[in-house]
Amino acid sequence: MTLPPGQRAVEGFPRFGTHLHRPPPPVSADPVIEIGGALTEPITLSVTDLAKLPRRDLAADFHCVAGWSATGLLWEGVPFETFYRAQVEPLLESDAPVSHIVFEGLDGYRSIVLFEDALADDVLIADRLDGRPLDSDHGAPVRLVSPGQYGYVSTKHLCRIEFHTSEPPDPDRWSPLAAHRRARVWQEERHRHLPGRVVRPVYRALIGPIRALSARGSRTSRQ
Repeated sequence: MTLPPGQRAVEGFPRFGTHLHRPPPPVSADPVIEIGGALTEPITLSVTDLAKLPRRDLAADFHCVAGWSATGLLWEGVPFETFYRAQVEPLLESDAPVSHIVFEGLDGYRSIVLFEDALADDVLIADRLDGRPLDSDHGAPVRLVSPGQYGYVSTKHLCRIEFHTSEPPDPDRWSPLAAHRRARVWQEERHRHLPGRVVRPVYRALIGPIRALSARGSRTSRQ
């Protein structure tokens, strides 16, 4: 098995995210995705209706920017390009092309993705993992999956998608851990300003605390 530069395979699929010490967000009985931005009108798509679009299975590893990789995963869902062509493209304003897409989760997490990266042929809005519906630790009810990018792009608990004709403001731009915008794993684009191999030791030092917080959040969610 060949992994991208600086990655190490781990057993299982650890829970990850910015709120690891807290339980996953609650999901409504009829979850929806709000779709807005540079459209002639905003729309809301139920997760049930999303699942009716053409689907695909995708065997792909998941690569965390901290340096671990969960291998041999089987995702199921709707290709993002299929969703975009069917639901969004007919509603786009005609004066400027989309350049960036913002994905937001129920936990408040947001990722900003270049249009060309979001429309890669292996990007899914996934609702199943390894033959089962997504559980709360891994992004229920649906999540973005972009295997060619580090995991911080793949927003969990997806509830809103915005389409922009210019780069949206990024409050983390000058953070010491400012994430690379494109996050391509084979180019080791981990950090906004520093080479990937330079920041490897820093990110790897976070793996232990991430696992501890993940376990704490998962225990809390089961109480």
